[in-house]
Amino acid sequence: MKAAAFLYPWDVVGDPDAAARIADLGVQQVTLASAYHSTRALTPRHPAHRIVTAAHAAVLYPVDEDRWAGRSLRPYAAGDWAPTADPYGEAAEALAAAGLDVHSWVVLAHNSRLGADHPDTSVVNAYGDRYPWAPCIAQPAVRAYLTALAAEAAVRPGARGTELESCGWYGLAHLHAHDKIAGVGLGDAAQYLMSLCFCRACRTGYAELAVEADELRQAVRRALDPAWAAGSSSETGWPAVEKLLGPGLAAASLAWRTRVARTLQESAVAAVRAAAPPGFQVLLHADPSAYHCGANAGVDPRHILGVADGVVVPCAGGPELLAPFVEHRRPGAASVVAANLGVVSGMGGSPATLAGDAARAAELGASELRLYHAGLASDADLGLVRAALRQP
Repeated sequence: MKAAAFLYPWDVVGDPDAAARIADLGVQQVTLASAYHSTRALTPRHPAHRIVTAAHAAVLYPVDEDRWAGRSLRPYAAGDWAPTADPYGEAAEALAAAGLDVHSWVVLAHNSRLGADHPDTSVVNAYGDRYPWAPCIAQPAVRAYLTALAAEAAVRPGARGTELESCGWYGLAHLHAHDKIAGVGLGDAAQYLMSLCFCRACRTGYAELAVEADELRQAVRRALDPAWAAGSSSETGWPAVEKLLGPGLAAASLAWRTRVARTLQESAVAAVRAAAPPGFQVLLHADPSAYHCGANAGVDPRHILGVADGVVVPCAGGPELLAPFVEHRRPGAASVVAANLGVVSGMGGSPATLAGDAARAAELGASELRLYHAGLASDADLGLVRAALRQP
C-alpha cells in the first residue's frame, strides 16, 4: 500500500538531511502542514532546535492579501517559530526534490486565537461557556472563512492533493495547556452533550427543526447533573445519547449538526477543487459516527465518499473504524480509505507492530496508510517504521 508520513515544515526547513531521511523510510508521500493549530512540538533531529512552540493557529505560507481584503475573519501569520516567510513552500520543494509526493495538511475548525479575538464565533455550551478553540461552523461568517481558508491552504505550489482536518464540529475534547478537566470522566455520550452549541445561529437552527433551544439546553443540563455529582458518565454510543436526552431531542440535535457539517464539507471540497488543477486529490480526516466531533469530523460514510476523494481514518484504537467507509465506497470509484496509524511510541503509537497493523488494515479494505508523525518520532521509532515498510 501507498504510505504517507505527516510532517511540519519546521521539521524540514533548516535540516539539509530531513527530506532524504523521510524518503529513506519507504514512504511515497508526505502530508505537510500548511495551516495548523497551536502546538508545542519536539524536533529530535533538527540541527538548530529541539522544541518548536507555535503559540497560535497560523498558516505556514504567505497569505494572498487580495483574497482576505476587507474580511474580519482571516488567517493568522506565523510568529517567530516559523523558520522563514514561506516554510511550507521551502519544505515542499525539498521533499519533492527527494522524490516524494507532497500533499497539504489543512486544519480548519480548530483555532483558539480566532476564538480569543472574535469570541462570538465560538461554540457555546448548554451552560453558556464558550469554547474559543472551537469555531461554530453554523455561523455564516465562520463558514465563509473556513471555505476560503480551505481553498488557499490546500492548493499550494507543488501540492498534488490535500487532507482537510477538523472539517466539521469541534467540541469539548481538546488537548489544552495545563488541562484540568479530567476530574469528572465523560464518555462520548456526555461529550456530545457538552459539545452541543447554543450560539445565536444554532438556536435559530434548532427552531427551524421545531425544537425550542432553551428546552434542549435544559435537557442537556438535567442529563449531565448526575455526572457532576457522581464524578463520571461513562456511557458511550448513540443509544446512550438518546437515553440521556430522549430520542426526539437527540435526533433533532443531530439533524441540525449533520446538516451544518455536511454543507460545510461540500462547500470546502468544492472550493478546493475550484482552485486546484485537474487530478488534485481531496481527502477528509473523518470518523464514521456522525455525532462525534474533533479533528476527525463525524460523518455519514456514504455521503462523504460522494463528496471527497476519500478519507483518512483514525486507527489508533484498532482498524475497525475503516469498515463503514469500505462498505460505502462508490462502485467503480477509486475512493481512498487511508488508515492513520501512530508511530511515535511516546505518544501511544506502536511502530513495533506497524507491519501487522498495516496488514490488518489492508484486510479490512484500507487502500493507503498514514503514519503519525515522522517529525515527532525518535530515531528508534523511525528505524522500526523503515523496517516495517521494507517488508515484502
